[in-house]
Amino acid sequence: MISGKKITAVIPSYNAGKTLTKTIQAIPPNIVDEIIVINDGSSDNTVEIAKNFGAIIVSHQSKRGYGAAQKSGFREALKNGAEIIILLHADFQYDPTCLPDLAKPLALGKADVCFGSRMHSKKSALQGGMPWWRFIANITLTFVEDSVLQLGLTEYHTGYRAYGRELLLRIPFEKNSDNYVFDTEMFAEIRLGHFCVAEVPIPTRYLKESQSPNLRQCIVYGFTTLGVLIKYLLQISYLKKYPQFEIKK
Repeated sequence: MISGKKITAVIPSYNAGKTLTKTIQAIPPNIVDEIIVINDGSSDNTVEIAKNFGAIIVSHQSKRGYGAAQKSGFREALKNGAEIIILLHADFQYDPTCLPDLAKPLALGKADVCFGSRMHSKKSALQGGMPWWRFIANITLTFVEDSVLQLGLTEYHTGYRAYGRELLLRIPFEKNSDNYVFDTEMFAEIRLGHFCVAEVPIPTRYLKESQSPNLRQCIVYGFTTLGVLIKYLLQISYLKKYPQFEIKK
């Protein structure tokens, strides 16, 4: 706990047997009260590893997607009374030792959501192994997204996030995509809900075991991201309403 807040780590996992052990082992002690591993239809030993660490396991019978895994994880965390829910990838691409840095702004009441950014230092992102084409795409899409959403973030493509309980209860995340664009939809909902946003720098770490989207998936993700921005603009212009953008009071 930090400031007496119950903190839960949600770890979406698909065939993460090679990296899940070191991911969980690297989480700082006495910070996380509960670990929830979402087994998204894995065929390896992901479940056995999660059991060895005493994690709560939520399993999908078949692979349903990154967004679907988050939905299952957030649903379980909220049911169990989590006050701060931290999204952590199972492939060790994001440094678990940064977890307290993401949780602290929420625990101290200074933010409703906190994002870990690899792009605070562009040089460090490249030195950390981010492929050049992904680096350029990240900068370009982040510029476009911030121009529309105006959250003042240096990166809109991080998978390292801390959400407050109230935010997740007010945002209709269940109506979001089951795939990677889920994260972009969350940004739009956060902007529409006028939530307080924080950002902390995190190191960039690309490993051969990392499960990042391939080039084709990134291209699809880029276009679907633009689609979310168009929907957001239509919503705030009162030209069309989308159920996923109806934020609870």
